Amino acid sequence: MKPLQCNLTQSLRLQLRDGESRIFIQPGALQNTQHLDSWTNDRDVFILCDETVARLYLDPFLERLHSRRQIIHLIPPGETSKTIEQYERITWNLVKQHFGRDMLLIGLGGGVVGDLGGFVAATYHRGVDYLLCPTTLIAQTDASVGGKTAVNLPGGKNLVGAFHHPLLVYIDPLVLRTLPPRELHAGLAEVIKYGVALDPENFEWLEGHLDGLLGFDALDLQDAIRMALTLKIAVVEADPEERLGQRAILNLGHTFGHAIETASDYRVLHGEAVAIGILMAADLSSRLGWLDTTARDRIQSLLERAHLKLTLPSLRTEDLLPYFDRDKKNRKGHLKLVLLEALGKAVLAERFDMTHMIDMLNDWPQSDWSMH
Repeated sequence: MKPLQCNLTQSLRLQLRDGESRIFIQPGALQNTQHLDSWTNDRDVFILCDETVARLYLDPFLERLHSRRQIIHLIPPGETSKTIEQYERITWNLVKQHFGRDMLLIGLGGGVVGDLGGFVAATYHRGVDYLLCPTTLIAQTDASVGGKTAVNLPGGKNLVGAFHHPLLVYIDPLVLRTLPPRELHAGLAEVIKYGVALDPENFEWLEGHLDGLLGFDALDLQDAIRMALTLKIAVVEADPEERLGQRAILNLGHTFGHAIETASDYRVLHGEAVAIGILMAADLSSRLGWLDTTARDRIQSLLERAHLKLTLPSLRTEDLLPYFDRDKKNRKGHLKLVLLEALGKAVLAERFDMTHMIDMLNDWPQSDWSMH
C-alpha cells in the first residue's frame, strides 16, 4: 500500500448494512471541531473521558463544541476502568441526568474509553448514537474502528460486549505527541500487526519509516494511521461481526496477548502484550514449518526497533493456558489461533500440533517487568 503524503483532512468510510461509520484524520482536529457540528447541534451530549486526557484536551475541546446540553463523566485511566462496575456508574449517571434515546455519547480518550463508551452506547436504551475522538495510537489505528465494544471480567478480557459502530471517528495525529514513549511504543505493535497479517508492502514501509513514527513525525503518523485503517476497513466490511472467519485475522497476536495482559494483572499494556503475541504467532508458525525464519526474524527486528519488550513477565505456561480456553475465536472446544503462512498472509488455524505451542511457551524467555 502506497503512502499519501498530505496533511489535509483525509476521510474514510466503513460501509455497513444499515449505514456507515465515517473516519476523519486531520492534524489539529481537536482544536477545530466544526466537523462535529452536524452530529452535536441540538442534541444532549454525554462526554466520557479519562482523567489524564481531560487535563490535556477537555477544556479546549468543549470550548468549540456546540450542543443543547453537555454532561461530562470522567473515569480513571487504564484497563482497570473497563469493568461492569464502571459501566453501571456511567449508565446510572445517564439515567439521573435524564438522557433519552436521542442523545449522543462522545468518547474522548484511548481504547478503554472507546470500548467502555461504545458498550454503554450499544446498550443504553437498547442503543444510542456515539462518536469517538481517540487519543492514543492503538485507539486511532485499531480500537476506535470496527464496532467492537466490551468490558472485562475477572476471567478474561472483553468477555461482555456488543457490536455497535460509531457514527464518526475523529482522529487528530498531533495529540500523539503528548503520549508517554511507552504508550507510543505499545501502539506501534498494533500498527505493525497490519503489515504482518495483511500487507507485506505496508510492513516494508514501516521498516523504512519507523524512525519517523518514533520521532512523532506528523506526516508519517498520518500515513500510518490511514494505511492501517484502510486495511482494517476492507476486512471488517467483508465480515462485520466476525462470523465468517476473515475478521479473526485482525486478532493476530491477541490470543497470546490477552492471556499475557490478563495474567499479568494488566502490568503489561495491551500493545506490549500484542507485540509478544505477534512474535509468538510468528515463532509457532516457523516451528510448524509454515513461515520461513527470515520473515520471523524481520518481524522480531521491527518489534525490537519499536522498543517493545518481547520477554514474558515471570509468567509460566500454566498461568496462560486457562485464558486460551476462553478465547472468543474458539469453536466446539477447539483452540483457534491466527498464524502466518507468509509475511502479510495470516490464517485462522485450528489443526496444529499443540505440543509445538506448549514447547514454544516453555522456551519463551522471561525477565523482570517491575521497572518497565
